[in-house]
Amino acid sequence: MTASPVIEVERLHLAYGDFTAVRDLSFQVQRGELYALLGTNGAGKTSTLEVIEGHRPATSGTVRLFGESPQDRSAVRPRMGVMLQESGFSADLTARESVALIGALSGRQDDVDRVLGIAGLTRKADTRVGQMSGGEKRRLDFATAVYGGPALVILDEPTTGLDIQSRDALWAAVDRLRDGGSTIVLTTHYLEEAQQRADRIGLMHEGMLQREGTVSELTQALPSVITFTLPPGAPEPPIVGARNGAFHVETFSLQEDLHRLLGWAHDAGVELVDLTAAPTRLDDVFRAIEAA
Repeated sequence: MTASPVIEVERLHLAYGDFTAVRDLSFQVQRGELYALLGTNGAGKTSTLEVIEGHRPATSGTVRLFGESPQDRSAVRPRMGVMLQESGFSADLTARESVALIGALSGRQDDVDRVLGIAGLTRKADTRVGQMSGGEKRRLDFATAVYGGPALVILDEPTTGLDIQSRDALWAAVDRLRDGGSTIVLTTHYLEEAQQRADRIGLMHEGMLQREGTVSELTQALPSVITFTLPPGAPEPPIVGARNGAFHVETFSLQEDLHRLLGWAHDAGVELVDLTAAPTRLDDVFRAIEAA
């Protein structure tokens, strides 16, 4: 990564009449990183991406891509690939023709058959879009986004409708793009994907960026959880937690408390029934934001 951000968003404000979709939003995406912009439905992330992609002007604030305005299509579009939730390809065009068309419109250069191979669509190259399945169309969306190996790739819900094998293949292709230096911006409702792959995450709620950081930074703000039940007549355990048929222990010292609990159970000859111990996950962070 370098000190020069690929994306700079400063105090972005976007309103539709009396409704404010995005308010006072600021963040940066550094070169070479995978940044996940996440949020609940209506959080404002899609509106934010539309401004970044140049599809919608900001009401106020500043957005820069590679130091340029996203409204400057000739400067920005050849360096950016976008995978929308729905691209709306012509049903009469084949997969090959669709990729070639988007490539020509974007100003990027590539080999169409190579890109179809990346998306797993080689055998569908001459199939009309109207005859393709939903998953195949989604892979076609991906193919058009990565055509030419753009410096910035925006993936909006990229794995919706894909089976496990197709998801794995898509993420392998994304990894290869990153190896080549591409910057990735991701939005997804599959939080486990963001948790596994994002370098940094921005969490939006009600049009504002509520939290931002690495997965570790975001999850460390909330306690980990240990749950278990005890057999009848067992002594009280050495750690305190809410008990409603089972113990529920919240802790910021998971390893220490779990070690103490297991040592106690071993010495006392007590079985910890249905024992689970898990760190905080992104969905827990989401729930905390919504409840605030």
